[in-house]
Amino acid sequence: MRFISKGEPTQMWRIENVIIPKFLNYYKESPPRGFWAAHELGSDEFIGWFHLRPDIYEPEQMELGYRLRRAAWGRGFATEISRALVEKAFREWQYDTVSSRTLRLNKASQRVMEKAGLQFEREFMFGADLLPGWSEEERRGVKYSLARSQFR
Repeated sequence: MRFISKGEPTQMWRIENVIIPKFLNYYKESPPRGFWAAHELGSDEFIGWFHLRPDIYEPEQMELGYRLRRAAWGRGFATEISRALVEKAFREWQYDTVSSRTLRLNKASQRVMEKAGLQFEREFMFGADLLPGWSEEERRGVKYSLARSQFR
């Protein structure tokens, strides 16, 4: 959460009235898009979630993203599940492009994107409306992407 909300939890009214309804709308579309909960095999403990949804800046691309509990960091879950979603996005669901964005300071997520096969595309700036109260340096981001024609 350090790179998402500076460690501040999202207010419950926003989760209930904005986030969950938005998430649920993705499931009405085909091919699949949406959010998947993740747990470690042999355990019922929730480790985080992954998403594949239209990119907020370039909706013709599918955005790969995830949020993991701290206890799951550094254990390969993000890479393993991201690779699986990229493969399904191209081989089964026939999406043209998968992209992912993170803050420039978030080197761990950049490594996951690279291990999932995405390639650095460019730097950009997240808008102040998306990250209110964050400085320009804190809002600097990177975008990685991969086209189906590049997928092996």
